[in-house]
Amino acid sequence: MAKNNKPAEAQALPAGYVPALKKAYKEQIVDNLMKQFSYTTVMQVPRLVKITLNEGVGQGTQDKKVVEEAAAELSLITGQKALITYSRKDISNFKLRKGMPVGTKVTLRGVKMYEFLEKLIRVTLPRIRDFDGIAENMDGRGNYTLGLKEQIIFPEIDIDKNPRIHGVEITFVTTANTDEECHALLAEFGLPFKKHNK
Repeated sequence: MAKNNKPAEAQALPAGYVPALKKAYKEQIVDNLMKQFSYTTVMQVPRLVKITLNEGVGQGTQDKKVVEEAAAELSLITGQKALITYSRKDISNFKLRKGMPVGTKVTLRGVKMYEFLEKLIRVTLPRIRDFDGIAENMDGRGNYTLGLKEQIIFPEIDIDKNPRIHGVEITFVTTANTDEECHALLAEFGLPFKKHNK
């Protein structure tokens, strides 16, 4: 299954390539946030550090192949090889033993992070039926987690080839000190928060 994600990883980017959202951050977003929060220096302006995608696969305790398929899917979605995560302790109620495969994750930084963010905003989220914006789930430390119920909203996933539905948790880690600053930063990037949450 892992060979499916090679084409995405092998794509060479032209020298000097700068993702559109990274360019927008430097040229517009920094200025907008400086005005909004009255920062005295550019160094105070929050920035996006990394995006982490996690997919829990409960069926993995019975069939490791299910987790491997989920990892291949996440690799396809992000263009970066996904890691399989394992349980850290025994939980008898869930028939879980330490070391069992339970999910998959990817951490994106730099160019891949900005490319994924742009695809999420412009392509993936608009594919959600009756979409009216995303809820705020700030963690009080300047980070934001978005939970998606189905991985099939990503255009890379062919539902006919893999009918299993998994939820995906996407965490945006920023240097913001407050939820308000984190919200403002991500809204400037174009994340469509629900209007009534403002």
